[in-house]
Amino acid sequence: MGAKGWRRLVNATGYSIAGFRACFQNEEAFRQEIFGLLLFIPLGLWLGQNGLERALLVGVLLMIPLAELFNSAIEAVVDRFGGETHELSGRAKDIGSAAVFLAIAMAAVVWLLVLMG
Repeated sequence: MGAKGWRRLVNATGYSIAGFRACFQNEEAFRQEIFGLLLFIPLGLWLGQNGLERALLVGVLLMIPLAELFNSAIEAVVDRFGGETHELSGRAKDIGSAAVFLAIAMAAVVWLLVLMG
């Protein structure tokens, strides 16, 4: 039987930290995105004219590593169970990559619209 209450929350937090650590250690793209956040989050907080703009500028940036976490999880599972080349494995990896690309494009569009407005 699983933990309940505060113990479950503590355990879940530990698993999340382990996931961040694993992605940071094993995925170059995730490291690059985190370093980009260190630059762009303070910039977004400075450039935003009000709370809503700041939330938009920072929020869309956080979507990028979020998408990368999902992409990396998909790739890990595919690599674990699919040593041979398979059309569905390639498709899964390509779709995960497309999600990261879409998050980056969304961030760029929001930044352009907010800063031009």
